[in-house]
Order: sequence, then structure tokens, then C-alpha cells
Amino acid sequence: MLGPTRVSRERVASSTRGTSEEHHPVTFGKTKALEMQSIPLANLALSFLPVMVVVAILYYWKMKAFQSIYAMSRMVLQLLFVGYLLVSIFEAETPWIVILVLGVMLVLASWIALRPLQQRRWELLPRVFVSIAIGSLVTIALVTQAVLHLEPRWNPRFVIPLSGMIFANAMNCVSLAAERYAAEKQNGLSYLEARPIALRAALIPITNSLFSVGIVSLPGMMTGQILEGVSPLIAVRYQIMVMCMVFGSGGISAACYLWSLRNLDSAPLGGSNSPL
Repeated sequence: MLGPTRVSRERVASSTRGTSEEHHPVTFGKTKALEMQSIPLANLALSFLPVMVVVAILYYWKMKAFQSIYAMSRMVLQLLFVGYLLVSIFEAETPWIVILVLGVMLVLASWIALRPLQQRRWELLPRVFVSIAIGSLVTIALVTQAVLHLEPRWNPRFVIPLSGMIFANAMNCVSLAAERYAAEKQNGLSYLEARPIALRAALIPITNSLFSVGIVSLPGMMTGQILEGVSPLIAVRYQIMVMCMVFGSGGISAACYLWSLRNLDSAPLGGSNSPL
């Protein structure tokens, strides 16, 4: 738990010395907190060198190099668009725009989650939408209102990034569960036999992350906070919160989706190549 400290728009850090916690500018040892530096465009261009190497290999091996170029170009355009959009959203003084953004994210996550089952996308979309909504919105409310105690409660600088993590993870878990459940049903398994297999498959990526975090990798949120000068002990608390929320939201969403299929036991859920 992060304690009852309220998170406002101004960054507040808690001292890790002694038994009491005082609010003061973040320090790391004797070094003052660092400001996140801007990356010049010329320097940013250097980060594309490894990408160019991979594209060259794909082209030389007569693979789909254009697909990778398109994916990287789309990534850049999407991030630029989101960057400018978030600047406007963060400056908004109304919760309605935050609610609108969360609604759009939920709808898109539900639609993308059913990509492996395109032939039955419209039929299963309401089930996926409700499942992701249950697992994600409950987790978002718990984290933002009980763990962080945001001020204001709809603070977009916290609600939107955290919601993005939660929605994306729930989307992936539901997608994996849906694909695996369809495959097991096509293999002749019953609902009760296919359900635990699908849920176990959906939780494999996040479970692997739980085992590797802090040992094999430092997650993005924790790394970003450390680069900003936040004490690693405080960054660890936030990362524990993030890992709990993505595991919980993903597992709940996948379980809700699989539970919603209990009445479809007699109807096989075909994949994208299914005649259904």
C-alpha cells in the first residue's frame, strides 16, 4: 500500500529515512532530483539505426520488410497524435473528457481483443465489452481512489495512463483466453475442460512478468520514475501497485469472458478461418 498520502498535480515524494514520512522534493542520496531532459530530434533519429538493420535483414531474406516499415511509421504517427491529444486532455478541468477517453479506450480494447475470432466478432463483442469493463473499471476505481487517493479524483495525469495499462492488459488476456478456448472447443473439449486451459494460457504472459520483474527487467513505469530522480524504494511501491492491477484486471476480465460462454457450450467458437 502506498499509504493515505493524497496525490496532487504537483509531484510529492516521501522520505524513506526514519519512521515518519515528510513531503519534500525528491532526492536520491546527495543528488538533487533530475528533470527529465528533452531528446533532440537528431539524437532521436539515432534510435532508428537498429530498426534499419532489422529491415535490411528482412529485405535481404526476402521477407515482408515493408510491413515493418509501415508498423514503425504508424507507431510514430500514433504516438505523436496521442502526445498532442494528451496535452489538451491534461489541461482540461472537467471529468467528462476523462470519462469520454476511458469509454473510447474500452470500446477499442473490446474490438481488438476479438481479432483472433473475426468471424464471430459482432456476436461476442458484448460479452468481451462487459468482461473487460468489469475487470478494468473496478481495478481503476480501486487504484485511483483507494490506493492513490487522487486529488481531484479524476486527475487525468494519473487516471488515463493507469487506465491505458489496465485496458491493454485486460484486452490481451481476453484475446488469449478467447483464442485458446476456441481452439480447445474445436479439439472436442467440453466447456468445463476448455475453460481452465484457456484461463491458464491467458495468464502466462503476466505470470512470466511477475517472475522476471526486478530480476530480468525493470518495467517502464519504474524506470521512468528512477530516471526522474525518484527514490527506487518509492518507485518499487508504484511498480508493485502496477503489477497487482494488471494481473488482477487481466485475470478477472478473462474469467468473466469465459464464464459468459457457459451457455454456448454446444456452439463451437471458430477462429478467423472457421466457416462460422
